[in-house]
Amino acid sequence: METTFNKETLAYEKAVRRVKELKGFYGNLTSYCLVIPFLMVLNLLTAPDHLWFFWPMTGWGMGLAAHGINVFGIGKNWEEKKIRELMEEEKKNYGKTL
Repeated sequence: METTFNKETLAYEKAVRRVKELKGFYGNLTSYCLVIPFLMVLNLLTAPDHLWFFWPMTGWGMGLAAHGINVFGIGKNWEEKKIRELMEEEKKNYGKTL
């Protein structure tokens, strides 16, 4: 009974962390989609001969891409696999000390 409770608690905590990750990414994406067009319009109205909006658009875009890869992509499978591997190793070592 206790292990079921622990598994459910861990699953809930993992789901909460995942929702926070997704919420953070979508908040960042929404901000990007609102702020960058504002900066473009501001730049084109005030100094159309000097296109400075490109720099924040590029920098923030790269950060947004990295955030998206972190939340949705490459690292997740490796991370989960490594966590399971380390937990199994810890179980084996704990068994040897008893």
